[in-house]
Amino acid sequence: MACRIRLLDPNTINRIAAGEVVERPASVVKELVENSLDAGATSVTVELEEVGKRLIRVSDDGYGMSEEEAILAFERHATSKLTDADGLLSIQTLGFRGEAIPSIASVARMTLVTRNAEEEAGVKIVVDGGDRHPPKPTATPVGTTIDVEDLFYNTPARLKFLKSDTTELSQIVELIARYAIIFPQTTFLLRHDGQDLLRSPGGVGMLKGISAVWGRDVAEALVPVEQEKNEILVTGYISPPHITRHSRAYQHFFVNRRPVRSNTIGAALNEAFRSLTPERRFPIAVLGLEVDPALVDCNVHPNKTEVKFQKEGAVFEAVRSAVKHALLREGMMPEAFTSGYQPTRSFVPYPTQPRGTAVVEAVAAMAPQTTFEDLPMERSRFPFSHLLDGLRVIGQAMNTFIIAETRSGIAIIDQHVAHERVIYERLCGIKGKAAVERQNLLSPETINLDQRATLVVADRLEDIHGVGFELEAFGNGAFLLRSVPAVLSGKDYRRVLQDVIDELAEGLPSRANSSPREAVWITTSCKMAVKAGDPLSHAEMLKLLHDLADTENPYLCPHGRPITITLGTDELLRKFKRI
Repeated sequence: MACRIRLLDPNTINRIAAGEVVERPASVVKELVENSLDAGATSVTVELEEVGKRLIRVSDDGYGMSEEEAILAFERHATSKLTDADGLLSIQTLGFRGEAIPSIASVARMTLVTRNAEEEAGVKIVVDGGDRHPPKPTATPVGTTIDVEDLFYNTPARLKFLKSDTTELSQIVELIARYAIIFPQTTFLLRHDGQDLLRSPGGVGMLKGISAVWGRDVAEALVPVEQEKNEILVTGYISPPHITRHSRAYQHFFVNRRPVRSNTIGAALNEAFRSLTPERRFPIAVLGLEVDPALVDCNVHPNKTEVKFQKEGAVFEAVRSAVKHALLREGMMPEAFTSGYQPTRSFVPYPTQPRGTAVVEAVAAMAPQTTFEDLPMERSRFPFSHLLDGLRVIGQAMNTFIIAETRSGIAIIDQHVAHERVIYERLCGIKGKAAVERQNLLSPETINLDQRATLVVADRLEDIHGVGFELEAFGNGAFLLRSVPAVLSGKDYRRVLQDVIDELAEGLPSRANSSPREAVWITTSCKMAVKAGDPLSHAEMLKLLHDLADTENPYLCPHGRPITITLGTDELLRKFKRI
């Protein structure tokens, strides 16, 4: 009987390893940039063609390799970063597994050109899908340049799993941005199809790196963090409580200068800000920990992006204490921000109205005006007219829920998601396209975005304009804001716009099944709708319920959350033992 167990050939082994290490163009960039940083590079240039599918070129001025070292670099588990198993207990480099180069070379056409300072000439090695050509001498400066061409050309199934070009490129932009912040002494240049997307100055401190990535306005508002506790040094920057984002995308953590994801650090940051920021708002943060490498396990994930701490509790307390200390040092007591952040506005003057009124009435203006008394009840006008059968608004509970009586019983309506549904259907034209009223600004305002957000906005400019924000590209990540939705008169329209942009840039799971244009509608309707806590008049509540009955789906908001809970008459009678 023939033996059914056999050893795989080296090329097949490398392709299997590539499945762990090389998932997308950003994975290749990550591995090569980390090798450059481990080689002591003070300058790293990343050049892309066709978001990296055609070409990824990473060049550095690190210490380079000899011909013998360059040949060994293509062997599995060959590394300059470990000498024995004990080294795994004190890892202080970014890469250490020794699989990146051969794994990448097995699924692409790779060219490596390198020279160290001891050699007069460099060496060039070409590998085509795992087949290595003989090395050749070449003239090149000290350092290393690696070209990765035609990624996944021999594994076409991998290409089918890549996301859109915008998504793949944004992943690389975010990756380089993270390294530019964490390694501020190194100059980074990211170029795509001949256009510079990100350039960091290098050698000028972390705050300058943050400014290059997130903009000067954000950098100047941040608060420094520096404290040692439990033999853990925590350093970095955080935003004051009045400067927040809708997601954790603006939170970067690193341990011993390794970018990581850590639930422990994230939870400690949340605890420090608890009660200081509104619900579902998150501070901007760049936090670095210096910990004894023996107390950190970096090898829990093939991409080395997750870590485990031997003393999770000590890490949690060190981060929480450092952040809290930084906030208190700057005199940021919670009470100081209970009223929220109020930026300068430049609206054309408008009549002042009670809170909540402007929102409901401005959005209602998108549709023909109808008085409450004359609202028709025909099913053609109100497809869910039974919702209005015997309707009597009782009042508002907790400034969040509308309580109403109908012939079927008691209805409790979440005012925010109800209004969200109404706005969403008007934006996407389910009942016929209606122009969104805009409010012109007295003078255009400049909006500065990071490179990832810039790519998304440039790609979705028409859709963003369709919901009322008139933006005009101004170059270098800047846009001119000329008008905003009239519904946001008197409100923080810049924050709403920033939230819309952030959610689009992040591609949140709630948008996974939505088209890009629908994602703009969903996000904008959420940001424009009345909020929990907004007091509404009786007339406003009645108008909102009539508008809700006129929607295509009055039961679920665009995110899929329920709008109404009903207590049927029979159920109420049973609860009180009347039947």
